[in-house]
Amino acid sequence: MDLRQISYFVALFEERSVTRAAKRMHVVQPALSMQIAKLEQELGLRLFDRLPKEMAPTAEGGTLYRLVQPILRDVADARTTMARLSKTVSGRVTVGILSSLSMSVVPNVLSRFTSAYPDVELSLADGYSSIFIEGVSSGALDLAVINRPPKKISLVMEPLLEEEMVVVGGRDTVLPIEIPVQTRDLPQLDLVLPSKRHGLRVEIDRRLAAEDIALAPRIEHDLPPAIADYIAQSNAFTVLPSLAVRQHLAAGILKAYRIVKPRIIRHLVVVHHPQRPMSAAALKLVEILKEEIDVAATALRDVVVGDT
Repeated sequence: MDLRQISYFVALFEERSVTRAAKRMHVVQPALSMQIAKLEQELGLRLFDRLPKEMAPTAEGGTLYRLVQPILRDVADARTTMARLSKTVSGRVTVGILSSLSMSVVPNVLSRFTSAYPDVELSLADGYSSIFIEGVSSGALDLAVINRPPKKISLVMEPLLEEEMVVVGGRDTVLPIEIPVQTRDLPQLDLVLPSKRHGLRVEIDRRLAAEDIALAPRIEHDLPPAIADYIAQSNAFTVLPSLAVRQHLAAGILKAYRIVKPRIIRHLVVVHHPQRPMSAAALKLVEILKEEIDVAATALRDVVVGDT
């Protein structure tokens, strides 16, 4: 039994499909199937039941999965530790970044990172949290910054930021409800929100559903910067994290109002694959990203109108 076989086994156990497991491990299906067959022959046990539409783990397969998980975690930890010790930071890093961060902290992050680590090639992708999860799982992305998903995923999640979502309106637009904003009053606003496939909208709807509150936005748009531009020239409002409209708030084009009873919190996390630890370059990028997010979030706390 070697690490390659273990990795193939874990991928098949989690994916339940030779096709998906092979894609995840970047190998052809026959190669993965052959390694699983060798592993079963070596152990003298059947690890999977070959069903028409699924590779169903047997009880023995479940036991092996529990036994090898600590091994893979130790190997990943060892690689991460050695990457941190490396004095040479180079290579290529592919990252998924939410659009709500792209126009706020990313420019500063890129400026600092490229100056400090000129030998690293960066590739940034914009998109939804669900797309990024798939990208990290398949290996297309080394890491991604996403809104924390409501359900458990197979990726490693590291907390990045807890941020309050706020009501945002134009500088001269009169807010027709009391300040700080009560969640029960949100339906009174003429709202522009991300669509239901967007992670921010998922968090908004999930939190308000617990209070038996439903929102009916007049317009849905999935790009926070575009929403901010529209809000600035209309009498409508939106509900977004303050980081997503940082530039507009700093320029005095928009105003933000605190939401209370209950607050709506979005949780930003960094995700990466448990079997593909982050490189030294990726770790440095995350370090700078966290610093810039913390600075920006701290500065925005004094901009939001309403009691703390």
